[in-house]
Amino acid sequence: MDTIQMTLLEQIAGLHEVPAGAYNIRANGESIGRQNSANIEIVPKEDAQGIDIYIKPNTKKESVHIPVLLSQTGLKELVYNDFHIGENCDIVIVAGCGIHNGGDAASQHDGIHTFYIGKNSRVKYVEKHYGQGDGNGERVMNPTTVIHIDEGGYFEMDSVQIKGIDSTNRITRADLADNATVIVKEKIMTHGKQTAETDFTVELNGENSSANVMSRSVARDESRQKFTSNIIGNNRCYGHTECDAIIMDSSSVTALPELVANNVEASLIHEAAIGKIAGEQIIKLMTLGLTEAEAEAQIINGFLK
Repeated sequence: MDTIQMTLLEQIAGLHEVPAGAYNIRANGESIGRQNSANIEIVPKEDAQGIDIYIKPNTKKESVHIPVLLSQTGLKELVYNDFHIGENCDIVIVAGCGIHNGGDAASQHDGIHTFYIGKNSRVKYVEKHYGQGDGNGERVMNPTTVIHIDEGGYFEMDSVQIKGIDSTNRITRADLADNATVIVKEKIMTHGKQTAETDFTVELNGENSSANVMSRSVARDESRQKFTSNIIGNNRCYGHTECDAIIMDSSSVTALPELVANNVEASLIHEAAIGKIAGEQIIKLMTLGLTEAEAEAQIINGFLK
């Protein structure tokens, strides 16, 4: 990997070198490194771009890294990654995509990740998106996440759009069996004329299944954001969706939470709040010696933590 690719890798996966354990590193449309472990096998797809990841039952305290790096201007790709997770596992999956675009043509990565989570397995999925480059070409990312959770399964997704993404359409779909849980934590910041759309649909099919979908975002300059969430309760279940946004300058934020109860025992809640930074917060920090810009940055950083 060159210096640009190493910088992208550090930003999206926190890696300064090739990771230990199972990994697949994709750069500019092809795999540049792959390693299996005793319990995790990564197999290239034969009928499409992408990989299948097979995790043996009872695999505990292991991780797999699958970062994607784009440093070639004008490159556009669609990648399918499927995760087959056996029963009674406890694992961490680190994904994400970094784009460096120093040219005039748009660079785009569309990734469709599908998870098949076995009974009583726990998965933490970390996905970060980051863009950089001094060119005029757009940096576009469109991630789709599809989650099938079997009985007693648990899936937690930590999704962060760090900066530098001009356009993104983020789609998440999940269906849950008995006693299954999904937790989604999304953090986004947009600036300039960037646009970001997120669309969550969770079907709580199983008895005592639960979902907690939380989005925090900051919109600056003339950027546009749209948050849509739909939680469908088809059994005795619990669902909660929350959208908190800070709006600044001439930006725009739309929040569309929707709940559908198809069972009398479904308990569903939604919350949405959009507002500016309170003036008294900035004043308080300025009395401690910060400039107005520094106070604003401090508030935003704390909000997105």
